[in-house]
Amino acid sequence: MKFFLDTAIREEIRDLAALGFVDGVTTNPSLLKEARAPYRRVLEEICRLVSGPVSAEVLAEESAGMLREARELAAIAPNIVIKVPMGSEGLRAAAALHAEGVGTNVTLVFSANQALLAAKAGARFVSPFIGRLDDVGQSGMALIEEILDIYGNYDFETEVIVASVRHPMHVVEAARLGADIVTMPAKVLRAMFAHPLTDVGKAKFLEAWREVERG
Repeated sequence: MKFFLDTAIREEIRDLAALGFVDGVTTNPSLLKEARAPYRRVLEEICRLVSGPVSAEVLAEESAGMLREARELAAIAPNIVIKVPMGSEGLRAAAALHAEGVGTNVTLVFSANQALLAAKAGARFVSPFIGRLDDVGQSGMALIEEILDIYGNYDFETEVIVASVRHPMHVVEAARLGADIVTMPAKVLRAMFAHPLTDVGKAKFLEAWREVERG
């Protein structure tokens, strides 16, 4: 499974990428706003920090505008992937970009039908938002399972990015289902390192070593 960071904070990306766990980055306008710098410069810096895909989102509502923005974004770096919203206009843009050889990430996906359409449009990635489904009483992981079953039936090349991840157990559940990618905030990835019994064990080992040194 690949780990993407869902952030535009360069310091977070730099620190975690140095550990070898970051395979890509996903951004959106809200995350880029938090970076407090011109978005093009932020994207350029992120693309230098990671060699994997960096998703950059278009803001236009019609496909023609999406395509104009997408071409500008794709020119920033070769690892830029264009994030387009689910819907007829977004899928039209995704199909056109696929024909041009530009990778896309279809976002705001909440149903298996939407994921199927994204794959048919030639999307490189599809991003089901599991946390938001959980918030309204639906099972986000049930959707991931459905999408993976459908994609497996037809050998679609579209990769599933499990998005809107809220906690480490979402990562475990996605891995058990065989999802291609999880994109998560830095705090979730850092939380995966921790366990209270690990802390207790470290403290016991340290105390035992101190006793050995004291003789």
